[in-house]
Amino acid sequence: MPTSPAIPPPGTLRFRLVQAFVDLNTALYRRSGGRLGNKVKGAPVLLLDHVGRKSGKPRTTPLLYLEHGADLVIVGSRGGSDAMPAWFLNLMANPATTVQVGSERRSVEAREAGEEERQSLWPRLVEMYPEYDAYQRRTDRRIPVVILSRAA
Repeated sequence: MPTSPAIPPPGTLRFRLVQAFVDLNTALYRRSGGRLGNKVKGAPVLLLDHVGRKSGKPRTTPLLYLEHGADLVIVGSRGGSDAMPAWFLNLMANPATTVQVGSERRSVEAREAGEEERQSLWPRLVEMYPEYDAYQRRTDRRIPVVILSRAA
């Protein structure tokens, strides 16, 4: 079974360091109105708000995104880990949420892309962030592509 060196096991020092970096990036992004922490290897970053499906606690996760018309597209890669990202599971349980793109906050509705949509979007996502291709090869699970549409 493939494993991901990019995602350390929960509870380890390395995991806590990665989490501290993510928390710092989120705080910098929020406080700067998206002027800081808004790119990773040239790819744009948004902040995704979601509610823990078990805990009910509000959470925020910085994620790369692709603009697709009026929609935003995010990827549940978790670095190619065999485990699904918690934010994805949370969104599937409660798809109405908010995102911050730069200084703009917007209400969105999340849905997993259908197979045809995924096939159409995947090459653009890999062009934006080539590591996605390596992540997909690293795991047996089908990495989900999520479409965030403006809420009515």
